[in-house]
Amino acid sequence: MKLILSCEHGGNEVPVKYQYLFKNNQAVLNSHKGYDLGALDVFNALKPLSYTSFFSVESRLLIELNRSLHHKNLFSKFSKELPLKEKESLIKSYQTYRNAIETAIKTVVDRNERVLHIAVHSFTPILNEVKRNCDIGLLYDSRKEQEKEFSRRLKREILSVNAALNVRYNNPYLGKSDGFTTHLRKQFPKNYLGIELEINQKFSNKNKMDSFLKALIYDVLNKGISF
Repeated sequence: MKLILSCEHGGNEVPVKYQYLFKNNQAVLNSHKGYDLGALDVFNALKPLSYTSFFSVESRLLIELNRSLHHKNLFSKFSKELPLKEKESLIKSYQTYRNAIETAIKTVVDRNERVLHIAVHSFTPILNEVKRNCDIGLLYDSRKEQEKEFSRRLKREILSVNAALNVRYNNPYLGKSDGFTTHLRKQFPKNYLGIELEINQKFSNKNKMDSFLKALIYDVLNKGISF
């Protein structure tokens, strides 16, 4: 099984030509709305395990790489009023990123090998003043038996190392909701497992994730590749 890693929200960078959009909103770029704090750090820690890997460091507030083109939140409130030409430019970058990953998956699937795609994300501990009761979320499509079984084994391995961690399935989001892995499952109904790894940002400090947690995830995923 070949591991393909991705990190859609690895940074909060904004090209110069779009910086005026955030002139009075720098704080939002540095918040969980601007990017997934600590996610790129985890992604980089896991890269040695991967067959290939892809990441983006442009802020999700320009265009949301983890949403379909028809999704209402593809563009944020900051970018949705951009001229059509600028939106088309952002969409082109969006397609370049997603097409590269899709091509890499197709290369493996066409050899009749299995792909394990781990999309690395993180989530804010408190949303709308509600504390989220989850440390690590494993998002998958419950209709896909292989994804379900892989997630069960991964959770079991994590808890065998640290039973105090709260590992939950399809939390804080549903794995079958609109997203990149949802799209990819339709493109590759066989030999593709798409798992979104969601880590609570309470483990992140200055955009670095807790070192013990990174090592734990590395070890269990290393075992998981051979499940």
